[in-house]
Amino acid sequence: MLHTFFLSLGQLLDRRVAAVFVKSLLVTLVIFAAAAVGVWLGMHRLAEGFAAWLGGAQMARGLADVGTIVVLAFACWLLFRAIAVAVIGIFADEVVMAVEARHYPGAHAAAIDVPFGRSLLMGLGSAGRLLLVNLLLSPLYIALLITGVGTALAFFAVNAWLLGRDLGDMVAARHMPQRDLAGWRKRTRFRRFALGAIGTGMFLVPVLNLLAPVLGAAMAAHAFHLGRRK
Repeated sequence: MLHTFFLSLGQLLDRRVAAVFVKSLLVTLVIFAAAAVGVWLGMHRLAEGFAAWLGGAQMARGLADVGTIVVLAFACWLLFRAIAVAVIGIFADEVVMAVEARHYPGAHAAAIDVPFGRSLLMGLGSAGRLLLVNLLLSPLYIALLITGVGTALAFFAVNAWLLGRDLGDMVAARHMPQRDLAGWRKRTRFRRFALGAIGTGMFLVPVLNLLAPVLGAAMAAHAFHLGRRK
């Protein structure tokens, strides 16, 4: 799987891949900026209602600013991956096509174009699964945190599994009908988990996390086609 990472890294300067990186990063930043403004306005509106209890309007505004920073810090930690992968899901076809055209021309010629609507649904589904699964497992995370046993490891494993599925589906959708995806997922669960683990690790590294969605999509293309050859 590390081989796919270095192959993907070597194609970052490809014009098509670089264009997707710029587009996906800009869209992700716009979404975060809009969310930040919404959180700030919501916090200040809430603080105004409790100004008398919070020691006056000035104190309420200060607490609202602190609350905004806390919420956005948590959102960056948890939601960046969800939003970034949802956005790259929309543009993933362009990355996969660039990788296939360069390294797997036969498969590229036989690929099925994924409609924009399906790409959008896959991206939204990815974000929804991430938030829902982590929300459902939050009691487990808290229990592990209290007992001091492997909270970070559990969180990492769950999100590696989710990311491996999302990245794998981006590529598989171009080469098989939707009815065959479930069977393909079962056959490739360990390979996709390894892919998701590397991708999740990249999301934890500053600066590299900005490249993680594009690199993940490119790695998924390599992993899919190299796995088929085997």
